[in-house]
Amino acid sequence: MALRITVDIFSGRPNPVVTLAGDEERDLLERLAAPRAGRDAGTRGSARPPRLPPSTLGYRGLLIEHVREPGRRRPSGLPARARVAAGWLYTEEDARPVRDPGLEDQILSPTGPLRLTGFGPEFSDRAAEESERFRWVLSNFDFGRIRWPLRQVCRCAPLWEPAWWNDAGTVQWSNNCYNYGTNYRSDTYAQPGLAAGAMYGAITCAEVRAGAIADALLLAAKANNRCPKEGHLVALVVGPGWDFHWYRKGRNGYWTHKPGGTPATDRDNSGHLITDPRTADRGGYTDFCTFMVVMHGHVKVK
Repeated sequence: MALRITVDIFSGRPNPVVTLAGDEERDLLERLAAPRAGRDAGTRGSARPPRLPPSTLGYRGLLIEHVREPGRRRPSGLPARARVAAGWLYTEEDARPVRDPGLEDQILSPTGPLRLTGFGPEFSDRAAEESERFRWVLSNFDFGRIRWPLRQVCRCAPLWEPAWWNDAGTVQWSNNCYNYGTNYRSDTYAQPGLAAGAMYGAITCAEVRAGAIADALLLAAKANNRCPKEGHLVALVVGPGWDFHWYRKGRNGYWTHKPGGTPATDRDNSGHLITDPRTADRGGYTDFCTFMVVMHGHVKVK
């Protein structure tokens, strides 16, 4: 049985993935195991795991999945899919600390398993920064219940139907922020411009915007957060040289988004409703690029 590690960090681009087998797999399983009583457990044995937000921008932990091999059983004590974040292993049932609290730092380091993916030291440095940012999010995210005002200001916008996107299966994992922003399910983790044969060549506002225009999105740089008479409003933001992200405006005037393969959400990185993506907590996505309009039935993404 091999283990597949996905660094859950991007929203638009596909995440880095590496598969470990043999000695590297056995070493990872040892480090993922529950702390031994006494010195290994330290003070974490009685600590409560941080509550994970459903979706945020930036680093969100490591997804650990089993890759089936004929004649081998799944290791006991580890489910088919788990998430490691902030030193804790999260499953659908519960959470517990991992034996090695430095596991994530080692995985993300230039000498760790990610060296096999082709992502270089620059990625490792940025990933380490995003990991620290995520710990801040875990400590400051507002989980309080917030009610949307009942109003209709964008009558042509898509309905807020998170259950349609958040199936914890093919729809959720195979459709990213661009799919969600355009309200176009392709199950391909769509990339701006790819369907038109004009995919972006760099992670910049100009390049990603040009790819979206090739996919038939309309530039609306002067929209100033106002709903169009036809179609629906989206917004492009970029972490320069790193990743892109899309938001879309809903019928009640609030914005929602879907960071990568995580669930669609109506909150920003601080847990607040999004009235304007220009002022929302976007984590490392520092550049607000532009507003654009999606004309229903005109756009095709891939």
